[in-house]
Amino acid sequence: MRRRLNGPKRTPSQPSHERSRSILDFGRRSKCEFHARERSAGDRISANAQCGWTECALSQRLKIIRRARLLIVEEAASLTEAANHFRQRPTAEILTSEVVPLAAACRFLEDESGRILRGRRLGWRRRPLWLSGVHSEIQREPHGLILIIAPGNYPLFLPAVQTLQALVARNAVLIKPGDNGSRAAQAFVEILHRAGLPQNLAHVLSEEAIAAQSAIELGIDKVILTGSASTGQAVLAQCAKTLTPTTIELSGCDAVFVRADADLDLVVRALRFGLRLNNGATCIAPRRVFVNRDLVSELETRLRAAIFETSLILDPRRLGCVTDALVAGADFVKGSIQSDGQLLSVPIILSAVASSMRIACEDIFAPVLSLIPVANDAEALAFSLQCPYALGAAIFSRDAAAAHSFAGKVRAGVVVINDLIVPTADPRLPFGGRGRSGFGTTRGAEGLLEMTTPR
Repeated sequence: MRRRLNGPKRTPSQPSHERSRSILDFGRRSKCEFHARERSAGDRISANAQCGWTECALSQRLKIIRRARLLIVEEAASLTEAANHFRQRPTAEILTSEVVPLAAACRFLEDESGRILRGRRLGWRRRPLWLSGVHSEIQREPHGLILIIAPGNYPLFLPAVQTLQALVARNAVLIKPGDNGSRAAQAFVEILHRAGLPQNLAHVLSEEAIAAQSAIELGIDKVILTGSASTGQAVLAQCAKTLTPTTIELSGCDAVFVRADADLDLVVRALRFGLRLNNGATCIAPRRVFVNRDLVSELETRLRAAIFETSLILDPRRLGCVTDALVAGADFVKGSIQSDGQLLSVPIILSAVASSMRIACEDIFAPVLSLIPVANDAEALAFSLQCPYALGAAIFSRDAAAAHSFAGKVRAGVVVINDLIVPTADPRLPFGGRGRSGFGTTRGAEGLLEMTTPR
């Protein structure tokens, strides 16, 4: 049995929405207060009225989702502004990468949740003879109170879709926004409330890590995390103490496979898009390009001509692997770094990168691309497996059958053929990583089921 930090024992009879109110108040306190031995009765805020969310019919829940979808469309401009808080992203980019996919995710839930969450009655076929007369049914039950730890790069779309799925599955939700993500998270929760969601079912915590830490210690039924590998390790270490289940989508170092028969015009357009999207701060942005040796020179020439540079200031600690690669023999195709390592001309594209270099094995959250020459598909696959991250991958080839066959051998949570990033926003598709990129899935039918437990 888990205990509340400096408070009473949590019992199964305590509704998740009451715990969420208590955690919300607790999460707003200063760090020294988190370790106080006693808390006054006034600090333990809880809802007196039962919201009955777990008894709320799916049809009623989906009416709220539908109204939320209509409000998302109506408030697209204000949501875009909130998602762009402290950022410098084009309005059109935010609309297409965050607002439109969010509305599509609502529609998916409206259309498919009934089928996905429906209980399944087992018939007599393959029933053991010694269970003759026994009737069995599998139902999907909510976890209870779900903590969503959001990233800072897509402050609206990522936590909002996870929140929608958690609510449709009859959970209560706490959202811990990423850096500068509070405005987007709060704007979305306000839309949910306007759509008819009871006030005590979704709360936004502060952006500080201590808010998530205190919530987990107080008692969470499941954690959904999108973040870096180091953050994932820290959260898993804390969740292990209370055996709290988790779904974690972590860093990526995504591979792009350019086969000998690839359309290089398409490859260049895709790489240019992937490097520019959100200034390169996308978990499934291209980082490693395994290109057939016969195409390396031509691809470098086309990239030089097609990609325009701009200035960007980054923490030099994130670029140590770039300087290491240059020392080890890599060359600039595009981009540069000032002597202080802070101001860059981006994107940075390096050629003659070896798969054993640190740059080919780390999660660089910046517009940095490494061209790795390979002799054939087998060598490309072998080199790609040297990286511990396995979030996404892309394959470019004119031979559809060969590309599909190769995709089955690639170690990644999602593989795209002759495209990059955009198809993964399909609300029907699950999304998740392998290896150091995490485990479990969000989005799609599989993501909705992650918000439930079978009984």
